[in-house]
Amino acid sequence: MKTNFRIVGLPLAQFQPLFSLADNELAQRGGCRLNVDAKPGFPCRVSLKDAEIGEQVILLPFAHHDVESPYRASGPIFVRENAQQADLSPGEIPEVVASRVMSVRAYSDKGMMVNAAVTPGKELKSQIEKFFGDAKISYLHLHNAGAGCYSCRVQRA
Repeated sequence: MKTNFRIVGLPLAQFQPLFSLADNELAQRGGCRLNVDAKPGFPCRVSLKDAEIGEQVILLPFAHHDVESPYRASGPIFVRENAQQADLSPGEIPEVVASRVMSVRAYSDKGMMVNAAVTPGKELKSQIEKFFGDAKISYLHLHNAGAGCYSCRVQRA
């Protein structure tokens, strides 16, 4: 049984004002600007694409699981200066995810972890469908397994 799902990036509007801040103001928020010098290596959490060499990104802390549970979590994310909001079709797996090994974390509607797995990105679709076959699971978070940082959210479509 296949379950429809959609992968979603973080909202662009939340990060746009950060690019007009001076470096010291950005640092006061725990962030910094970086020039991209490798691809892959700077996955944007808004566009769900790897930044191109020569682009500028902001690296900043972000509360990606802001819930009232022991699983509340935050960590570093990259946002491209010229990011466009990702708008993926149901079931679409972006290359930024498909090309990496991902930690898949499954949560209940109360923000409690129900299940988890480490999956090669190319096998992610079947893992998502398997987890969404469990009615207790409301949403998933994907993390880059190597660095452990948050990548994106998967929701039921």
